[in-house]
Amino acid sequence: MVRPPSLLATPPPNDCEVQSIVDVAARNYTGGAFNRHVNWLGRVFWRAWFDVDRVGLEPARRDYLEYRFGTIISSSQRNYFLGGIPYYIFLGCPKENPGNREVLARLDAAFTESPYLSPANHRRQLSKAVAQSGSEIRSKAYEAAIVNLSSNLPLPSTFYQHHYWRIWYDELHPKHTQFNNEYIYAFTWEDPRVDHQLLSINNEDVILAISSAGDNILDYLQYSPRKIHAVDLNPNQNHLLELKVASFTALSYLDVWKMFGEGKHPQFRELLLSKLSPHLSSQAFQFWLDHSDIFTSTSGKGLYETGGSRHALKMVRYLSKIFGLDTEIKRLCEAQTLDEQREIWPGIRKILLSKALHWAVVGTEWFAWKAAGVPPPQRNMIITDFMVRHGLSGGVKKPSDVSGEAIWQYVVDTLDPVVNDTLLSNDNYFYFLCLQGKYSRRCHPSYLTPKAHVKLSTPGAFDGLRIHTDEINEVIARITPGTLTIAVIMDSMDWFDPEGTAAATQARAFNHVLKMDGRILLRSASIQPWYIKTFESHGFSARRVGARFPGCCIDRVNMYASTWIVTKITELSPISTESSMPLTRERTVSDSSSSVVDLQI
Repeated sequence: MVRPPSLLATPPPNDCEVQSIVDVAARNYTGGAFNRHVNWLGRVFWRAWFDVDRVGLEPARRDYLEYRFGTIISSSQRNYFLGGIPYYIFLGCPKENPGNREVLARLDAAFTESPYLSPANHRRQLSKAVAQSGSEIRSKAYEAAIVNLSSNLPLPSTFYQHHYWRIWYDELHPKHTQFNNEYIYAFTWEDPRVDHQLLSINNEDVILAISSAGDNILDYLQYSPRKIHAVDLNPNQNHLLELKVASFTALSYLDVWKMFGEGKHPQFRELLLSKLSPHLSSQAFQFWLDHSDIFTSTSGKGLYETGGSRHALKMVRYLSKIFGLDTEIKRLCEAQTLDEQREIWPGIRKILLSKALHWAVVGTEWFAWKAAGVPPPQRNMIITDFMVRHGLSGGVKKPSDVSGEAIWQYVVDTLDPVVNDTLLSNDNYFYFLCLQGKYSRRCHPSYLTPKAHVKLSTPGAFDGLRIHTDEINEVIARITPGTLTIAVIMDSMDWFDPEGTAAATQARAFNHVLKMDGRILLRSASIQPWYIKTFESHGFSARRVGARFPGCCIDRVNMYASTWIVTKITELSPISTESSMPLTRERTVSDSSSSVVDLQI
């Protein structure tokens, strides 16, 4: 670890396995609760076991350690070589860092795109600014830190990290725990080549983008935008992004290639402990220490057959074995010309695109969500488009009667043009990965090139990255108005209920946070998404820049029916942020200190 001013490493006092989640549920400074909860039977067993040696196994020692020091890294583990004896890892530093409050101000400005007053006379200027501003935009991390400082508690562990990429979040909130410590996507289903053509990212851009698996975030960073806010509600997707960022910071190109090109690395656990841990948040470190077998298992298929969407990839692999398609799939992925590829495809197509398979499995709502990550509202959009195109709407047929055929046709319209127009062997790495389970030296994302490694391993390459674990609306409500230039929200608005108000709320929030002429890039499973009119009624103009009609290929993924650029053309009246601000404060910043005088909750 390299975080100043000093560090503390403790030998394991074996307290971690006697704690209930109740003991840490209200603490935001412990560095994560992963594997910390033990059920009643386990707590009784281990206390009785250590009582034999007259060792009192109580949680108080670890509680005091976390109260007395700021947590940099913490992890609850077991030594199975000695029968599963519990222990924990703790690395800490003094919690009373003299620069804490200045760090808070600087980080809060970075999180919210607010100006930071520094260095000459900045305290006096800050005092005047605070006095003049009765309603300030503050990040959730700042608010949590202020509460801790006022209570003489350590700051959340993210404030003690060597890097400030990851922003604090409440990991025990139900909206985060619903994902059960699993990410959905191990790679990103968006074509960054098209994104660059449409957005022309430059070094003045401030971008908000959905994290997903982090692939597109790493692509955008190669164009050196001023700031990127990566947003994802699923903490585990951000753990994956953090791992990729840490790997570029600390590892050689060969190691990065093994992990994210081949999806496996036999020395991953050693690299995690010795090289990656200084560059990870405590929560991300805990996650990857517990999931190190993803990269090291000799029986597993590696990173790209993990996550919620792994079911679709596994189904392709099983079908290829059952129907003897392995040789044909290998030939398809090695084809050097489109003509050769088109000749091979029919033999594979008759299995993968058989109507019986899609009606029985792929067309079901369970498979669409669990395997492909398609939520019910988006699936309904696909079915509605199919019915309109075939004249079946208006009560001619029920959606349930055509759902299987609609999904089958959608998959056909996705895959057939991909094979006809893109070469899998050296260009379309999305479907190469699905069929092979890993990338090749000829076919891979741009962030896995040696040139990208040189760029992204340069010191300071990620200084402009902020990783938010929250809903998009929550994040943009805490960013200074008129500061974003680009938002890339993928197909996230397809998830909204057409009968609800979420789309209108988000459109208005984006109008508030984007600069004039700021742009939103979005994709949809519908050729004409219902929420485009919502954007147009909230100060935006919308332009469809990609339309996937039957037989057309709009990018290398070709999974979405349309791509849109939505541009801010009218400034709406400001929206109230009171509902987004759970804390209100009256503060005084003196010339000699920036202590909290009064805190109202």
